[in-house]
Amino acid sequence: MEKALRNALGEGLLLSQTVENCKKWFRYLPEWGKAAIGELIEGGNWEELNNRFFKNLEFGTGGMRSRTIAERITQAERGHGSPFDAPEHAAIGSAYLNDFNIARATIAFFRYCKTQSDGTLKLIIAHDVRHFSEHFSQITAKIWNNLGGKAIVFDGPRSTPQLSFSVRQFQAIAGIVITASHNPAHDNGYKVYFKDGGQVVEPHASKIIENFNRTSLQEAVQILESIARNNSPIEHFDGAADKSYIGEVVSNLFDANIFRELPINIVFTPVHGTGDIIMVPVFQQLGIRAHFVSEQMVHDPRFPTVKSPNPENFEVFDLAIKKANSVDAELIIATDPDGDRIAIGVRNREGVFEKFTGNLTGALLLEFRLSQMKALGWIPPEGSPHVTFIKTFVTSPLQDKIAEAHGVKVINTLTGFKWIGEKLNDYETLLQNRLEKLNLPSFDYVHTSAEKRRELLLKHSTFFVMGGEESYGYLASNNTRDKDANGATVMVCEILTTLKKFGKTLIDFRNEIYRKYGYYGETQLNIYYEGALGAGKIKNILESYQKNPPTILGHFHIIRITDFSKDEIFDPDGKRIPKQDFFVVDLDNGYRYALRGSGTEPKIKFYIFGNVPVTTSIEDSTKETAETMAIIKQCLQKDADQRALKSR
Repeated sequence: MEKALRNALGEGLLLSQTVENCKKWFRYLPEWGKAAIGELIEGGNWEELNNRFFKNLEFGTGGMRSRTIAERITQAERGHGSPFDAPEHAAIGSAYLNDFNIARATIAFFRYCKTQSDGTLKLIIAHDVRHFSEHFSQITAKIWNNLGGKAIVFDGPRSTPQLSFSVRQFQAIAGIVITASHNPAHDNGYKVYFKDGGQVVEPHASKIIENFNRTSLQEAVQILESIARNNSPIEHFDGAADKSYIGEVVSNLFDANIFRELPINIVFTPVHGTGDIIMVPVFQQLGIRAHFVSEQMVHDPRFPTVKSPNPENFEVFDLAIKKANSVDAELIIATDPDGDRIAIGVRNREGVFEKFTGNLTGALLLEFRLSQMKALGWIPPEGSPHVTFIKTFVTSPLQDKIAEAHGVKVINTLTGFKWIGEKLNDYETLLQNRLEKLNLPSFDYVHTSAEKRRELLLKHSTFFVMGGEESYGYLASNNTRDKDANGATVMVCEILTTLKKFGKTLIDFRNEIYRKYGYYGETQLNIYYEGALGAGKIKNILESYQKNPPTILGHFHIIRITDFSKDEIFDPDGKRIPKQDFFVVDLDNGYRYALRGSGTEPKIKFYIFGNVPVTTSIEDSTKETAETMAIIKQCLQKDADQRALKSR
């Protein structure tokens, strides 16, 4: 084997890091793993080896995500096979998500959590429907128990927001969800949460990463062998966990009885994922007339009815539209595999379904919630600096304008809902600290009524109206700390029902927002760079923006670049925004774009925003903005291709 690797290295077929990692893994792997590497070498599958071993899988600030089904599956990995055409074993590779990297991560996470608690190290584990998700959750639980903790696992697939909520509800030290969200079917992931229910951020994240980097492959192999010998039972949740979370989902509503007063007719699809588990009983409880896309109610990790299980893609709606036309539904709702993102399709006056963007759905939710809260007297009619809406920098500025018009504080964060969760934890901590300073009794934040929490937050801290991001994620609950498609589903249904009282549709509501605040358009440019070479291209683009930032883009002049990797930037609360390879670029025509490397996929993302006042018609404004953004998009593609070749 070593001779073949040396020869391939000498001929430029393998990277030096590939050879080093391949030899290291071969030394410790079980026989089937060694056989898998041997098959690839014997077959001269050098590109496959590079993709599997060109790096060590990194534990990022939120966890890990990578391929778990290889492009070229070896016979040793296929083994006896598994349901849904999966191989018996997850793909061998230092860069891939498999039992060995799962074990390293769990050991590292346990060691950190142990430094943060003197009590029982209770861990809650959830998983989605993907290949190896249940298997990874089982070995994670067994390793945690083996190390001296107490792991509790859901008895089947559950959504990511339910995991976040349950960590807080059941006072765990941490939580883990095995999911790759809306990634392609061959991927999986390992996402970690701390005791506040949010994804880990500093100061925890860097310490966990340090532990992960210190945890050896040899340790991982040894603990996997140990749990294989000791097949002790795993504790599972009973139905009480689902009941508690359903109560939290329903609490997003202003009027839970509205659906019995004025029925609506919708189609719902979880796109083969976890969304049905909670939403089916919620629809029944609320009296919402929901029709389901039967083909997509099957928990199939191959996602066979769609090209991609990402509800951002309109083709996800194909089967739902057929169902909606057959039952004369007025709204389609689709959620992604781990139940944290939601996309909606709305029937227009011509009877055709229009898919709303994530930014637009967020704008509708925000305008509705702020208006309702004022009407109910929950927040002052003029707004308040103690009321906040939180979004990411790459989410439409339309939402900033709506919140500012209502007189509430707008917080922009880096991309990723973990930063929104962190702000919620800041406000909760501030409240408890102020109560202590005033010698007022502390209270059980998690189990206190929403009304009491709102009263105290408005008086002593900041009340959270909702949070959102352009990638179809929304949250209105103070007790869940990640985006929640289940909660967003019932909120969208409530908007639709409320509008029907006045003979209006969601299309009408959208148009009212544009006429009031201006037309805001957005588009994205996603450039994929796969494998070892692709990672270098992404790095080149980001480095070139630091070393040689652009001054012109086509015929547009650049008037300002905000470089989040070096500029000192603070939010309205005075909190410093962490450094990141992220750039926001303002053009002389009032348009803007942002770029960053994706944290979950091998791509670089450009977000393009434009807006114009609606002076004639919304159609004219839409056309004008789209044409300008298309030109910007073409210029960005050309510039990125040049920057990808060499860091400038």
